[in-house]
Amino acid sequence: MARPKKWRKVCCLPASSQFGPFDVETEQDHFVTMNIEEYETIRLIDLEGLTQEDCAKQMDIARTTVQGIYNDARKKLAESLVLGKRLRIEGGNYKLCESDGKPCRGCGCRKRRALMMDSSDT
Repeated sequence: MARPKKWRKVCCLPASSQFGPFDVETEQDHFVTMNIEEYETIRLIDLEGLTQEDCAKQMDIARTTVQGIYNDARKKLAESLVLGKRLRIEGGNYKLCESDGKPCRGCGCRKRRALMMDSSDT
């Protein structure tokens, strides 16, 4: 029997779930789909400046797993940018970090969520 997949810890969902050129056709082959875990690795490593090791600790997974997820995410970003495809962010095997009722381990997700809520009001 296959080993069950481990849930990946994610701080917050993206404010927008689609990016890219909106003047292209909406056929399935004009989309690239990135899952939430891939989005989270891009956010943590590229935006927050974490190392892959720190990202792995944050998401409660192995560093080698983060490396694979991050590489897949970068390939999808490149495909979207270079080939002019829309990027959709959806699905995956994740849990929001505060879903268990415990505060996050210093990742700042509460502050980030508050900022996102404030910016959506304007």
